[in-house]
Amino acid sequence: MSEHIDYVELPGGDLAATKAFYSAAFGWGFTDYGPTYAAFEDAGLDGGLAGAGADTEAGDGAPPTTQPLVILKTDDIEAAVERVTAAGGTITAPIFPFPGGRRFHFRDTAGNELGVWAE
Repeated sequence: MSEHIDYVELPGGDLAATKAFYSAAFGWGFTDYGPTYAAFEDAGLDGGLAGAGADTEAGDGAPPTTQPLVILKTDDIEAAVERVTAAGGTITAPIFPFPGGRRFHFRDTAGNELGVWAE
């Protein structure tokens, strides 16, 4: 298995205000991907902010979340779906395309929602 934590998305609410907060508090920079999504930079790991009304990653079709979303990277997304469901996870968003690849979301047996993506 190749999955590892690769990306974290945080709900952004008022995206401009949230970006201003993280910039002022921690010196983070941002790359905007449309009006409702911004990837953060210089934060120690890759991630982004999903603003109010965002699907995520510039309208990729993912359901919006109200909690941070940990995203794992895989080499074989179909096999990852099979392993997640075989282990008792529940798919909350079937495989969908987004700029950069494809991904799906699932809930683990404790109720945490995560995503898995592949190039």
